[in-house]
Amino acid sequence: MGILDGIRELFGFRAESDSLRRADPEDLFGMSTAYMTMAADLDYEPDEEAALCFAQVDSTDFADALRDVEDIMAATREETDTETRVVEDDHGYHWVVFADEDFEDLVNGLYFAADTFIERGYGNRLLAAVFTFQRDGTRAYWIYSFRRGGYYPFVPSGSHERDSQTEFKLQSMLDGELDVEDDEAYWYPLWPESPGAHPWG
Repeated sequence: MGILDGIRELFGFRAESDSLRRADPEDLFGMSTAYMTMAADLDYEPDEEAALCFAQVDSTDFADALRDVEDIMAATREETDTETRVVEDDHGYHWVVFADEDFEDLVNGLYFAADTFIERGYGNRLLAAVFTFQRDGTRAYWIYSFRRGGYYPFVPSGSHERDSQTEFKLQSMLDGELDVEDDEAYWYPLWPESPGAHPWG
């Protein structure tokens, strides 16, 4: 299964029709404490990038909403030093990518971007918020699905294999601190296009 298959499953009609609860961008603030647990108890240090994935709409109004997101990030850049960029992956999905040494700034940036889309009436175009962690060269992700309103871990191992044992360990350690998706059938992988890359490239 490639990244396109994972995104189709994660963000497709099945997830939408089976959604258990409404997603809330406030859920993203749960990562403000969870990242400390990841570091202190599991030796996973937060990466300096996080990203918000969304499905583009070919309309002037949506383009204006995206400019609002970019303007908000530009206005706060001097205070937070957060760098942002908008990229399109090979399958036509778009990502607002945040880069900052301060993990709290990454969380805040994702929240404000998601909240702006929702205020502009495009909450249904939000797909996922993706947070990255590393330990001894191994990368782990916490993915927040806006269609399911919950988090789940994703630990790639090799080109298209995943470390399920570590994923279950992350679930057991962070469940309660994060709203973890309890149906493992919805723990869809977001494979990068090339080894060592992020899902957004």
